[in-house]
Amino acid sequence: MKFFDVLFGRPLASNEAHAEHIGVAAGIPIFGLDGLTSAAYGPEAAMTLLIPLGLWGVQHYLLPIFALILTLLTILYLSYRQTIEAYPNGGGSFTVASENLGDGAGLLAAAALMIDYILTAAVGLSAGVTALVSAIPQLHRYQLSLCLFILVVIAIINMRGVKETGAVFMLPTFLFVGTLITTIIVGVFHALRAGGHPLAVSAPPPPDMSQLQKFTPLLMMWLLMKAFSNGCAAMTGVEAVSNGVQAFKEPRSRNANRTLTVIIGILIILLYGLSYVAKAYGVTAMNPDASNYQSVLSIEVAAVFGRGWFYYGTMGAVLAALSFSVNTAFADFPRMARAIAGKDYLPHVFLLRGRRLLFSHGIYALTGFTAVILILFDGVTDRLIPLYAIGAFLAFTLSQSGMVVHWHRTMDAPHRHLKMFVNGLGATATGIALLIILVTKFMYGAWVTVLLVPFLIACMMAVKHHYTRVKNETADPTPLRLTGLEPPIVIIPMARWDKITEKAMRFGLLMSPIVKVVHVDSDDADMLSAVWEEMVLKPIRESSLPEPELVTVKSSYRTILSPLMDYVLQLEDENPGRKIAVLLPELVVRHWWENLLHNQRVQLLKLLLLLKGNQRLVVVNIPWYL
Repeated sequence: MKFFDVLFGRPLASNEAHAEHIGVAAGIPIFGLDGLTSAAYGPEAAMTLLIPLGLWGVQHYLLPIFALILTLLTILYLSYRQTIEAYPNGGGSFTVASENLGDGAGLLAAAALMIDYILTAAVGLSAGVTALVSAIPQLHRYQLSLCLFILVVIAIINMRGVKETGAVFMLPTFLFVGTLITTIIVGVFHALRAGGHPLAVSAPPPPDMSQLQKFTPLLMMWLLMKAFSNGCAAMTGVEAVSNGVQAFKEPRSRNANRTLTVIIGILIILLYGLSYVAKAYGVTAMNPDASNYQSVLSIEVAAVFGRGWFYYGTMGAVLAALSFSVNTAFADFPRMARAIAGKDYLPHVFLLRGRRLLFSHGIYALTGFTAVILILFDGVTDRLIPLYAIGAFLAFTLSQSGMVVHWHRTMDAPHRHLKMFVNGLGATATGIALLIILVTKFMYGAWVTVLLVPFLIACMMAVKHHYTRVKNETADPTPLRLTGLEPPIVIIPMARWDKITEKAMRFGLLMSPIVKVVHVDSDDADMLSAVWEEMVLKPIRESSLPEPELVTVKSSYRTILSPLMDYVLQLEDENPGRKIAVLLPELVVRHWWENLLHNQRVQLLKLLLLLKGNQRLVVVNIPWYL
């Protein structure tokens, strides 16, 4: 069995695509891990902002903040159920916004989502490794290396196909959900039995008193808005199911909506349950730069169960699930890139299916961009969070606004006014949240996203402009033209006479009666002229074929390419309307590394001819296999 078949799975035929479709059970880990695992860092993202308030801030504000976030999450859930029903072939923000609000809105949604998916992958990996180093502090200095290693592993798993990916990720997902729900149930039980003040098995670290300060009402409102915006990072995976409806078995919309319902239901339980346990046990966030840093989740589990086998099992499940949560981005980014490329706003290579019926180039691109982000931010979750959620909420707002227009146009849709209201409520709620996130995070890194979005839109418009220009220039509505047909002038660059150049000469004589062999004569002895009469002209005369012309070009400075280019371009000018065919003899070697030893001038000459030539110039490779 081939190495690639073992690593990536055997190639799949096009007619096997239906077998790769998934059901609800596989859809939860594939499209829901990003949303579900946000429970591991969403509460901490909000609690980190409450550090200046100490334990008092967590006790008084954590639950109200997450009650507001979960209300917004419920509105989004109802809105996206309608989107999935209306777009059974995939209703991502780009598609919905483009069809209902125009290409400009579609590009805005596309740019926002691309940034969000890249950050989803980066935050998931960094949060997973943070869980690991919380349990094993000795690994703290290897945080970035671990992030990059897991990224490569996830990319390889995703290259095996959607169905196998779901099977691989199913166990970590259920372990993650199971251990956290167990922590919530046991923690809530002890809290209720102790009258709201349970005794921790492993006492949480004391609150950081060094940052305590008093706030005026206005500053308090600003702090709570920032905590809310950070906590909204827990909502970024909501759109994943609507983007990937095509991956589900029939009936697609029903299976997709069931998957979305399970994901949102579990996420609500996890977010509110963990927030309640944190409040009950007096857990506060720690400074992420502290040498003894622990994540909020690590402190909570230790408080409920202590640092025994359950603690380490839970941290292992959190690490696996958070690391695999990047799969949501890997599942959706290639599909979204394909939709954008289908409208000529991204390179057409994103349209191609790979050996496992995947849009492989989307996976390559996501892996590369995520690696760059992790390296730039050193794999630290809290440095990435300020950039996070902006793209998602911008896409949410555009998608829901587009759905309002969709229902307005669909006059025969049942209950269309109710559906317009639900999607309108979703657009309003996410729009307000987007403004809060932008205002509170702008000075802490969100300005990077604000600049990246127009930059990406400009890039996509440039790609579209290029494809439009190519289509207009190459379009030819006229029938085949047979006037002015004549053999080309054939040019063969030749340094010496050997089997490689003989093959080129034979092909040139078949192409045209006009063959010009160009030899650049430097300070070295002219070996070609010495054998020209005997090895070339004598056989040609005996066969009564048109004689080729040997053109010797002098090179005073021992350069080869420049005199060749000058001769070809001069011949092109002297023969307007005539095709010029340049035959390039080339040695083909068995091993890739042997290419470093041969053909460097040939490759460079080919590039120069293609760049400086025009429509009348034809470049033909004549390979000779070693």
